[in-house]
Amino acid sequence: MKIFKVITFFALLFIANTTSAQSTFEKWPSIKTFHEVISQTFHPAEEGNLEPIKLRSEEMVQKATALSTTTIPTEFKTEAMLESIKKLQLKTKSLHEMILAKTTNAEITKTLNEVHDIFHEIVGLCSEK
Repeated sequence: MKIFKVITFFALLFIANTTSAQSTFEKWPSIKTFHEVISQTFHPAEEGNLEPIKLRSEEMVQKATALSTTTIPTEFKTEAMLESIKKLQLKTKSLHEMILAKTTNAEITKTLNEVHDIFHEIVGLCSEK
């Protein structure tokens, strides 16, 4: 019986966490759109393929800008969130400029990792509620 309670607890915890992430993307379509671009560029870069980010860096800047120009759900709109969005906008713009300037792959990878970290910071701010 005790094992059943433990399994049930962890199952409910898993469902709550999954639902939380899904509802963030449902409530804030712009974050979902940014996630699509970051996942389709960051994961190939982890394997050494920078072509996706080189082709889509301008799109990433546009999606980062959309985070503040579209409606941010009230429960996510905090000072910390606005600051993190601003950091994301600046870092994506910097990344795009680096790509246009044909900066080294190592520098591009480093900056893309920073963009990815800021994105996770934003998602974390959404789930703090």
